[in-house]
Amino acid sequence: MTETLFLTSADVDGLATPAEFVDAVREGYRQRGEGAPAEPRTKLTNADPPGFLTTYAAVLPETGAMGGYMYSAGFGAADAWFATPLFDAESGAPIAMVDGASMNPFKTGATGAVAADALAREDASSAAIIGSGPQARGQLRALATVRDLETVWVFSPTKEHRESFAGEMDRRLEGSVAAVASAAAAVEGADVVVTATNASEPVFDGDDLEPGTHVTAMGQYDREKRELDAKTIKKATYVPDLEKRVTEDAGSFIAALEAGIVDEDHVHAELGDVVAGNAPGRESEDEITVFDSGGTGIETVAAAYLLYERAREAGLGQTIDFAPGSEALTGE
Repeated sequence: MTETLFLTSADVDGLATPAEFVDAVREGYRQRGEGAPAEPRTKLTNADPPGFLTTYAAVLPETGAMGGYMYSAGFGAADAWFATPLFDAESGAPIAMVDGASMNPFKTGATGAVAADALAREDASSAAIIGSGPQARGQLRALATVRDLETVWVFSPTKEHRESFAGEMDRRLEGSVAAVASAAAAVEGADVVVTATNASEPVFDGDDLEPGTHVTAMGQYDREKRELDAKTIKKATYVPDLEKRVTEDAGSFIAALEAGIVDEDHVHAELGDVVAGNAPGRESEDEITVFDSGGTGIETVAAAYLLYERAREAGLGQTIDFAPGSEALTGE
């Protein structure tokens, strides 16, 4: 038997800061850029009851861990459930099982921040956040650790939601955070634009982007849905988390590709290659950059291992037993 640490959502809450998540995820993407294996999500849908089951995984040899996400959404409970199995990358033994819901906005936000740190202008000080849910909160908190944000404009369709979000973030962050009445008003003059929505159609007009803007799009990973219009994709240096998913579920890129506006060579490089120094990031002050984030096992393993280490140090969690195949795989 192998003792494996089971960590509940309550166990891992508050164990790491947004900046620490960013550091861990940056290291994970560096390893990816140097050849660490990772695969895009596999999404299985169910018609009745409606729902889907998603998995994705990665191996981070230098971190010493491998694993990923398995989560369901919809179905009879009409809710979402996130499980993160974590294995030792040397022995292969299971070391942890993490209730992965509470870390989700932090690990996803950290990925956006790693991309912004690599692709946004060094002097970027203003941001537009399109969306006002948990993912938008995670994106903004992480972004504020890699750039000194003086001004943030927030837009989402529901006035109460965007105003509540802006008020909360204005109290939490050093810069000024304010709600605005349209996506165009948010994007105008912003150095960094983050889309964290469930929209099916573009949430702003690419013509509104100023030269030198960086865009992180993280709300959609469906070939039939897109947060960015073709104008944005065409004018930008386009960087995905994993290149393999670009023609599978990166809806914004697929729409531009199918319209003949770009071809597959428009993909600049994976984020890991930029972080590892194998491909350049921003090369000019006027360049527009896009990071297309669909979620990968890279940030999931990096974040989960960070929490696992912190939990061990704090004596949190409970152990469960796993039987190795050599003992249990008997067929008896």
